[in-house]
Amino acid sequence: MTSRTPRDSRLRLVRNRPMATARRPAVNRGSRPAPRPPEGTPPPSELARQARAGLTGAVAIAHWAAAEHGAPGALSDEAAARAAAALGVSEREVRTDWDRARLIGLIEHHAGTTRPGWRLQAWDRDDSAVLRGWVALLDAWSLACPAPETAEPTAVAEVVEAVPQLLSLLQLSAGPVQISALLDMLRQRVAELRTERCEVPQEATDPREPADGAGGAASADDAKDAEDAATLEGLLDWALDALSSVGALTVREEPRDGPEGPEGAGSGPDDAKGDRREAELTALGNWAVWVKLEQICVAAQSPAGNIEQPAADMLRGCAGLTPGPARAEYRAWLAARPVGSAVIELIDAARGDDALLRGLAFEALRVVGAPAEPNVRAVVDESCLRPYALLWLAEHEGADPDEALDVLTREEATWLWVDTAAAISDHGESPLLVRHLESAVQGTVPALLAEVRAVGHPRTVQVLVALAAAHPDPALAKAVRRAAFQVHTGGA
Repeated sequence: MTSRTPRDSRLRLVRNRPMATARRPAVNRGSRPAPRPPEGTPPPSELARQARAGLTGAVAIAHWAAAEHGAPGALSDEAAARAAAALGVSEREVRTDWDRARLIGLIEHHAGTTRPGWRLQAWDRDDSAVLRGWVALLDAWSLACPAPETAEPTAVAEVVEAVPQLLSLLQLSAGPVQISALLDMLRQRVAELRTERCEVPQEATDPREPADGAGGAASADDAKDAEDAATLEGLLDWALDALSSVGALTVREEPRDGPEGPEGAGSGPDDAKGDRREAELTALGNWAVWVKLEQICVAAQSPAGNIEQPAADMLRGCAGLTPGPARAEYRAWLAARPVGSAVIELIDAARGDDALLRGLAFEALRVVGAPAEPNVRAVVDESCLRPYALLWLAEHEGADPDEALDVLTREEATWLWVDTAAAISDHGESPLLVRHLESAVQGTVPALLAEVRAVGHPRTVQVLVALAAAHPDPALAKAVRRAAFQVHTGGA
């Protein structure tokens, strides 16, 4: 994250506690046996082969972009036409494959141009990279196949939030599930979401209204219910089509025992289109949903219980963990949420006053990886997040973490030094703050103090006062106190 030195690769931010109660070892989770996929799940090599087979178009467009030596960031009509001619496909297929290549991480946008992503280089030799790329596409299914333009955004958001529960039902059923059952669950989940938002049902009308209006109100409610049902049915079809297009499930007609179906089902009044279809997860879809459910179960069994917490509380719960267990907590927390809303929640937590949470939030965003890139780029111009965002982007583009600081200007590096010192002051121990002084980019303490005074960090005074109190050298402590006083009084 920040202030990395060879002697301590961890962030060196711990809870405020006496030295006698030094950091305890992280909870040993090795006692839980490694989970095994459901019986019949193909090995990772076969799953990766299936993923590659379904994404040949995205790989082809990524190689085309690489051959262009920096294609434009947005695929123009002229570029789409050239790609279609070169690949022998339609322009519509080119745009679909282009979007998928971006979502998977096969191509990346930088400074207005497109270049090959690291995953493209590993595609043919690294099965785990292929599977992670496919899971990223599954997480972004609603972007890979956008909702109909006529659909209401609120209804679309409700369906997107409900889909993980539908996928869980399909995975736990271990077989085909009728579309009518999925539609019933979708209606229940949407009703729960509306209840959580404290929406007042429209039928809760004023009891003082005249009785003769009851018939008209009931009729209007019936019409609204019918409209909602039709909307959800249409959006369920959209979700199933989108998930089918990314290779997560298949939809087919329900088999019949005879011309009329079992027990005369073919002639019933409820024999609608949805009642005759059923959905089933593919091997890839079944494996991916199982992995996410397993991550949720592991997190639910942890003493911290961070999976239920909002981002800020989850990050505080992970502050005392070493990097490995902390990343496991981040993964479990992310697996229980749509990736888009999780990234937004982490960035909102980073905007707060707690510098420790700011750093930990970007550590969690490193676990998110490529799907977080647009949101991270969007906050580069925010002063409190800019150094963290630049470091995140540099590491995402392949820079070594120990060399990523080179992307920061002297002023940005100083601001980051003060912000990290604020986190240590709030949550760490005095010796850590003294050691943090050694990580400053300035060669001398006077130069550091001069630049710290000029950088304008809101916590500058508190950091300098804490450093003066912690440092064993009386002369240096006096100089730091003088600098704190000058900043406090507005002096030079």
